[in-house]
Amino acid sequence: MFVDSHCHLDLLELDKLGLTLDQVIAQATAEKIQHMLCVCVSLSKFEQMAQQVSAYPMVSISCGEHPLHQHDKVDPEQLLTLCQRPEVVAVGETGLDYFYSVETKASQQAAFVSHIEVANQVNKPLIIHTRDAREDTLSLMRSHHAERAGGVLHCFTETWDMAKAAMDMGFYISISGIMTFRNADELREVVKQIPLDRLLIETDAPYLAPVPFRGKTNQPAYVTAVAKAIAELKGISIEELAEVTTNNFYQLFSAVNKPN
Repeated sequence: MFVDSHCHLDLLELDKLGLTLDQVIAQATAEKIQHMLCVCVSLSKFEQMAQQVSAYPMVSISCGEHPLHQHDKVDPEQLLTLCQRPEVVAVGETGLDYFYSVETKASQQAAFVSHIEVANQVNKPLIIHTRDAREDTLSLMRSHHAERAGGVLHCFTETWDMAKAAMDMGFYISISGIMTFRNADELREVVKQIPLDRLLIETDAPYLAPVPFRGKTNQPAYVTAVAKAIAELKGISIEELAEVTTNNFYQLFSAVNKPN
């Protein structure tokens, strides 16, 4: 069985897919996807997202504000209140993205710190997005004790040195379909080095569909393609990769009820 550790079911354009959300979940289940973590990117849309997936016991939710949504200023008290809810299993996604929005660096950093502090208060893991902000991401993680909450660097595309630094703080590294792309040789070299006990897999649906689904709207069912590519790269069976990454998911997101 597999787990999609990071997807955005509420952002799927279901009309373009020609599917209902019921059908998306059914297709994932048919591909042996046991659980999906639907990750919040906007506090203002959290309630809508939570309601949309509330009928599905195989879907958990997080709460946070994506670093590229800085027009929605993060209210730390609102974030804390929402993250205290029992159905919320993680804080984020949060982090820093200087690739698209270096001009909001200061507000991104302030929001990231708020998420780390809330995660430590509620004792729930962080889901961290980082792009072109390696030094600042690690610096803020260290200075605000992100290791107390733990968490994951999701959709990882950075260097081995950054992965190692995060793992040294107890964090997991999550790999998406990007590693199947033709131009992802450097990332594949990093993936080779990530220990299995620190590895998660994800789709980041509806974005970044893996080969052979490149160009299509991504969905949780496609996480098996990510798993297959990583297994081949590491020279292990897809069954072993599935078992390890699934166990890692439930270890990190301990508030998720693991099926018997």
